[in-house]
Amino acid sequence: MRFRQEGDLIFRLLPKFLAIALAVAVPAATGSPRAAPPAESHSLAGQLLVAKPGMADPRFRQTVIFLARHDETGAFGLVLNRTLGPLSFAELLTTMRADPDGVEGSIVVHFGGPVEPRRGFILHSADYAKSPLFTVNDSYSVTSDPDILRAMATGHGPARGILAIGYAGWGAGQLERELERKDWVLAPASDDLLFGSDQRDKWKRAYDRRYLDI
Repeated sequence: MRFRQEGDLIFRLLPKFLAIALAVAVPAATGSPRAAPPAESHSLAGQLLVAKPGMADPRFRQTVIFLARHDETGAFGLVLNRTLGPLSFAELLTTMRADPDGVEGSIVVHFGGPVEPRRGFILHSADYAKSPLFTVNDSYSVTSDPDILRAMATGHGPARGILAIGYAGWGAGQLERELERKDWVLAPASDDLLFGSDQRDKWKRAYDRRYLDI
């Protein structure tokens, strides 16, 4: 899938995070699926894609992915439960050659996926509407304009948000084939799964919320 480059969060100085092991120990999945499947739609945008136990691809074992876009051209998602470590807003802005004066605090950097691992995205609540890359639904948007980092650092950003580098991408029909192959299950999105800081059991909690496979 193609996205505009102008103004994107392009990271050049994060190799230390990319070298960190991404494996996260989580308990085995338990619980019952939800009885109601998602509403009929050609798009799965706004849903969670949850790796099934036994996922063959090691990059996505026990991952939870928020599907931000899905249409006939393919799909775009961000992994929610792999973190690379904290980084100060000042260091981020300096990395992007933006003015760091007056900003404080830090943000946890997430591994968003294996595609374009030096490109950054903010997944956030829809209350921040300035220059979104795209709006997912009434609750969530994705932004790659560096201005959002300064807004977040100064208390003028979205109520909730995470910074991810890289993304998970599928070409036309690819995700549908993986779903037919039973690599993934779908689950409803929620603020705690998107923005919650406890990564240890996020996959299990998402898997427990999965829709009934009918």
